[in-house]
Amino acid sequence: MTPTLVRQHVRHTGTAPRVDPRARARDWSEIQERMLVPLYEAVYERLEVGSGTRLLALGCGSGLALLLAASRGATVTGVDSSCPERLALARQRLLPEPWDTHTRTSSSAAPRTPAVRIVDGSPQDAAGARTPYTLVTAFEPIGCLAEDSEGLGGLLTAATPLAARGAPVVLTGWGPLERCATSSVLRVATKPADPPHGPGSWRPALRDDLEEVAHRAGLRPDGSGRVACPFGYADLDSAVRGLLSTGLFDAAIAATDRNQVDKELAEALQAHQRPDGTVWMPNVFRYLIARTP
Repeated sequence: MTPTLVRQHVRHTGTAPRVDPRARARDWSEIQERMLVPLYEAVYERLEVGSGTRLLALGCGSGLALLLAASRGATVTGVDSSCPERLALARQRLLPEPWDTHTRTSSSAAPRTPAVRIVDGSPQDAAGARTPYTLVTAFEPIGCLAEDSEGLGGLLTAATPLAARGAPVVLTGWGPLERCATSSVLRVATKPADPPHGPGSWRPALRDDLEEVAHRAGLRPDGSGRVACPFGYADLDSAVRGLLSTGLFDAAIAATDRNQVDKELAEALQAHQRPDGTVWMPNVFRYLIARTP
């Protein structure tokens, strides 16, 4: 998911809410990240990711998508600069051996394939490989926030020179409003936004969001698909923790207070709570396959 939900809040007077970034990262990796596994698997299956794949993952987070690609035999490099706590979890998942402070590469002498790198920085920091990447992924969905594609465009522009000619680049986004139950929860969370339609405020996904980003980055669209990715939680508390772990509500917390955001989020989720206490929100996400020049 995109890293910021509301960017144009005026900070609430008083002490800013204290957030434990490590706890947030754990909630992300243990609760929320798995919600997009069907999307990851559908993309990997369609592109036949395997031992011949050299994958560059933009915004790799705590590394679940990387782990799934590596399990198929791919050589994987994950790049992220937004959350060191998530990257630390990615290293624990993928690099149990010691790693240095710049480029984290597996160094075990035992037979261990595929190779893995976790890079804290920009796509340029993942350069220097002897052979170009054969696949680039950007699995953080866009399309529910105003101007949420701006950062993605810059990442794609930086990553494209590192990929082979004609290599697939995968962009992902939220599906149509009527197919994404979570949209109503995100909309409630943006109520404090000022202005209501400014950068970071909620908006419904548009049909050509991904194509526009691809064209601006000089990529050629070459197919797309839709994947059902329901958000399912054991209880209301898990749902609140999972959604808060995305960071999407941090600006709203700063504009009001943590208790208020928790209350409104829980109220919005109650519409999706089942009699057994679980929370279930059907969603559809879209992916676009584009090709490098």
